Amino acid sequence: MALGFFNRLKEGLSRSTQKLGTNLAAAFTHRRLDDAALEELEELLIGADLGPAVAERVIESFRRTRFGNEVTDRDVREALSAEIARVLEPVAIPFVPDPALKPHVVLVVGVNGTGKTTTIGKMALQYGREGLKPILVAGDTFRAAAVEQLQVWGERTGVPVISGPPNADAAGLAFNAFRKARSENADLLLIDTAGRLHNKGALMEELAKIIRVLRKFDETAPHSVILVLDATTGQNAVEQVRVFKELVDVTGLVVTKLDGSARGGIVVSLAETFKLPLHAVGVGEKAEDLRPFSASEFARGLVGDTVRLAGSLQPEE
Repeated sequence: MALGFFNRLKEGLSRSTQKLGTNLAAAFTHRRLDDAALEELEELLIGADLGPAVAERVIESFRRTRFGNEVTDRDVREALSAEIARVLEPVAIPFVPDPALKPHVVLVVGVNGTGKTTTIGKMALQYGREGLKPILVAGDTFRAAAVEQLQVWGERTGVPVISGPPNADAAGLAFNAFRKARSENADLLLIDTAGRLHNKGALMEELAKIIRVLRKFDETAPHSVILVLDATTGQNAVEQVRVFKELVDVTGLVVTKLDGSARGGIVVSLAETFKLPLHAVGVGEKAEDLRPFSASEFARGLVGDTVRLAGSLQPEE
């Protein structure tokens, strides 16, 4: 990950870092790590959206290795960065289209407003720059704005966008796009979908129908199902993953809008709870602001750049 992106990531996480760092500095300038301190630290971590499971792991690690010692907020940050990196490392898996599939079919799902359509456009631009041939499908046929937004990305990137009339059958659209992508030897087929969670039954049926119809053409499709989440929703993102995992076989996550959130800790909570690959994070509107996820740099950015690179810290015995 380029230094330029790390700086944008750090800037994007600044609200989360400030929230966590200020509280840590206030609580641990110089303090003996006793039961009261550990309880306060656990509350801080849960309040930073890291989730109770991660908070418990950190507290147990501190209790085992540092209990009774005097610590500073820097000590806490360094240990916390290392623990966060250990949680995130197993899920930091970039999305790589399978060149044998022609096309690799990706169903992109998520609640409306998460940045799903923008994410698809950014992915198309990035993989196009790598020499691949993507095709986009405007499968959220109920929202004219989503179709128009994807068409704008198509024009900007020179990538074909397959769309239909308002309220067209998304499954039929996806099937025709799949057939076209196969005939044109495309590398990647990115299918946008609706995200109306308030009508879960209808959404479930629509996604199930898309998958059923795609499998008439290729029984292994879709080859990936990427769920796009908005970091600003905090712990609500956990519930969204649970719901979409009920609807479809989610294979990976993208987390957007970290630059507008003080709740970047949700990424850690998602990793600990679901163990799903986290393909990329978004920290801005530009295409280059969606980048493959780096566990160590995220941990470093979240707790503050004053700590050593988290990936270089050795786990404490």
